[in-house]
Amino acid sequence: MTQAPESPAEQNKVHPSTRVIAIANQKGGVGKTTTTVNLSAALAEFGKRVLVIDLDPQGNATTGLGVEARNFEQSMYDVLMHDTPLEDAIEATSVKNLFLAPATIDLAGADIELVSAFSRELKLKRAIDVVKEDFDFIFIDCPPSLGLITVNGLAAASEVLVPIQCEYYALEGVGQLLKNVQLVKANLNPDLEISTIVMTMFDARTKLSDQVVEDVRGHFGAIVCKTVIPRTVRLSEAPSFGQPITIFDPSSRGAIAYRSLAEEVITK
Repeated sequence: MTQAPESPAEQNKVHPSTRVIAIANQKGGVGKTTTTVNLSAALAEFGKRVLVIDLDPQGNATTGLGVEARNFEQSMYDVLMHDTPLEDAIEATSVKNLFLAPATIDLAGADIELVSAFSRELKLKRAIDVVKEDFDFIFIDCPPSLGLITVNGLAAASEVLVPIQCEYYALEGVGQLLKNVQLVKANLNPDLEISTIVMTMFDARTKLSDQVVEDVRGHFGAIVCKTVIPRTVRLSEAPSFGQPITIFDPSSRGAIAYRSLAEEVITK
């Protein structure tokens, strides 16, 4: 893990109130990884030390932060399956204060491999506990499924952030996610709470987007963020350049929205 050298005071800095946040929604295509990457980068821009843990076998958070598979030796697969220390898998990104524990396609089989593992649901929690004090925020990008990898993410987190897209069937699958969060809370992690809902892919040209936001706010109340994330071409383009939107196009609507979201998350 290499980045600009820090002063001894910074190296010894302890963050007793580290927030570990799982970003989850079993419905794919809702902006989960986009939110993980860009919210993390915005928080890092505000001076927070942030770690992104990519638990999705597709590795979109990994490539979205410009980290290529040929450039690292250890990944989250090694952490979960071979008990590799999480610290050994952490890579610096091009964004100051932002670090990544990358994913590879090997994770695709981990749900099955974990079935026979000892204390299988808590492997990630134990790995995070060792490095927790080094960061202000740890974001866990969960895969769009509810298998053992996602259970590990929920068992390790203290909060869940749920992205919901401003489209028809927006709440499809959210009910099942809520049930699973409650199951994890009851059996593995009594501290787990859904703290934040983020409305994504908002299209100001349609009445539908406004209606969906209104419905979700009516259903979930204050945990729904005031900031809505717009649907923009620039947000879609940024991952192919391996950059968060705050670097790719700092003055774009998407970058402004994620900075605003970061300010809200800091105060939650």
